[in-house]
Amino acid sequence: MRAVVTVIGRDMVGILAKVSTTCAEANANVIEVTQSVLQEFFAMVMLIDISQMNCELGELQEKLKNNVSGMKIHVMHEDIFNSMHRI
Repeated sequence: MRAVVTVIGRDMVGILAKVSTTCAEANANVIEVTQSVLQEFFAMVMLIDISQMNCELGELQEKLKNNVSGMKIHVMHEDIFNSMHRI
């Protein structure tokens, strides 16, 4: 089971570290990451393995929002993501 994490906002030091640490604390393994900085804006999409996670997706999203303040963060199960983006 996998989930997609998106993080968007003003660039600052340590975003990737805070997100990956929060995922590790929830026992969610980071599989793949893509990130981009456009002037002062940061955008990241992360694919995580949630098969051994020790909390619910909603809890993970709240923990991420608390640990990475000032960023817009979404956590979505891969099945929902795929359904939403299917043509």
